[in-house]
Amino acid sequence: MGYLDRIHCCLCWRRMKEQAAKATCPSCGHDRVLQSDTGRCITCSRVCEQCGHPVRSPQNQLCRECRRKAGQLAGQRTCPRCGKLGYLRETTGWCGHCSRPQPQKKPPRICRECGQLRRHAGLGLCSACWQRHPGRPFVRGEHLRERLSDPPEWLGDFVAEVAARHCVARACGFITDLGRLLDDEHSNSPQSLLERSRKPGRSMGSFARALEDFFTHRGLALPTDQTERLAAGRRRRRVEAVPEPLRAAVSEFDISRMRAQDRARRAGTRPRSNHTLETALAILRDLALFLINEQGKDDWSLVDVHDIEAFLTTLPKARKRRLTVLRQFFRFVRARKLVLVDPTRGLVAKETNGFRGKTLTLDQQRELFRRWTTGEHVHPHEALLGMLALLHGASSSEVRLLQITDVVHVAQTVRLGKRPHPVPLDPASWSVLQRCLIHREERRTDNPHVMVTKGTKAGRSPASTAYLSHVLDDCGFPPRMIRSTRLVDLVNTMDPKLVAAAFGMDPQAALIYIGDHVDEGRLPSKE
Repeated sequence: MGYLDRIHCCLCWRRMKEQAAKATCPSCGHDRVLQSDTGRCITCSRVCEQCGHPVRSPQNQLCRECRRKAGQLAGQRTCPRCGKLGYLRETTGWCGHCSRPQPQKKPPRICRECGQLRRHAGLGLCSACWQRHPGRPFVRGEHLRERLSDPPEWLGDFVAEVAARHCVARACGFITDLGRLLDDEHSNSPQSLLERSRKPGRSMGSFARALEDFFTHRGLALPTDQTERLAAGRRRRRVEAVPEPLRAAVSEFDISRMRAQDRARRAGTRPRSNHTLETALAILRDLALFLINEQGKDDWSLVDVHDIEAFLTTLPKARKRRLTVLRQFFRFVRARKLVLVDPTRGLVAKETNGFRGKTLTLDQQRELFRRWTTGEHVHPHEALLGMLALLHGASSSEVRLLQITDVVHVAQTVRLGKRPHPVPLDPASWSVLQRCLIHREERRTDNPHVMVTKGTKAGRSPASTAYLSHVLDDCGFPPRMIRSTRLVDLVNTMDPKLVAAAFGMDPQAALIYIGDHVDEGRLPSKE
């Protein structure tokens, strides 16, 4: 050591100074002198200009993989035939794909179904005959079974059911959709498949409905909550239609009614139906719009009895129903301290409980009877609903829910709704029912209901309420008027208790049809 104040030689001193200038490189982890611009060592600071990978040689700007790709691209040219980049062949001047000879099309053959000379598609059939061949769904089902490593046991039954209920193209589409669900990473249990097959919109889709009918009929899965979802959407739209200053109370009222419905459902009592809840919200929506637009009030605490009375006079025939809903609502908001006084406390419905509907005359009844028994152009559904309502007082819901098992051909009787005894049919009504059954057989459906439409022939659900409400549009009279005509005639000519017992009605419901006027021909003679 040449210096008295040092304890290290010059070599060790130089090594210690160099080590103090080094630090751990964050990329490679070695002790190196870090560059001020990159914070890494000089080797790790050299990166590829395209992909960012490290470049070892200082003479290269690209990594090895990018240099290889650049060399390949430099040798490619645009093909004059397809317009894509590729290596052009010297013999043809085209790329490799265009230079290779295309496979020759198979010569046309005679189709064994239609007998025409066409291109062969499969099983000796042309494309048109193969598309509608009834064995296509089963072929696709076998291909799906071979592709799956663990096919479910119910796959064959599902293929057979959709092939029997739907056309060939739709059945094949359902099998393809099922294969896509079975191939994903989720569970293949029936309940999971049913939930994943649903579409997010208002309709869950025909494929989901087919799966639901198949799984629920065999007890493999529980039904979906599609009905509850649609009902929740209808309630939400009615609440959102309420003006903003009055919306919070209506929303809380809807939540409380839904809780009451859930409690009644769990307790086994009679819960309010979705239609009842939606009707109440529609009435509150109309009241809120009336208060904002007509009365100029934007707070429930400002509502008085005059506002309620003015709102009820807008629709006099709906006064009783509207007043009932308003009483329930204002009791709720008064309990929540939103109003101090209930404005509906002193109001009355001011209407009698008697029947005030319209009925048919005897000539109109005869005209409808001839129309439904002799008219060849009349739809079987119209004739069935009309005859059962005209002669047997059947409601639309009773006809809508009528099933094949409710028809007894030996005794010529049907079981309608909740009636305690089967209803014997007259020859005219029985012939109309037979026409409807023939129309059902022509649709080749497994739906258990007598009245099957185009939308329900592939499932097991009954016809919609909207369809039943428009079946009698061609005759010009609604089903309720025709049924009321029969009930009025029976109640006023027979004992109302017997009519109520035969129809499965409450005795008080039959009493409203008793008229307060008696025909003079029914009174005893004064002589």
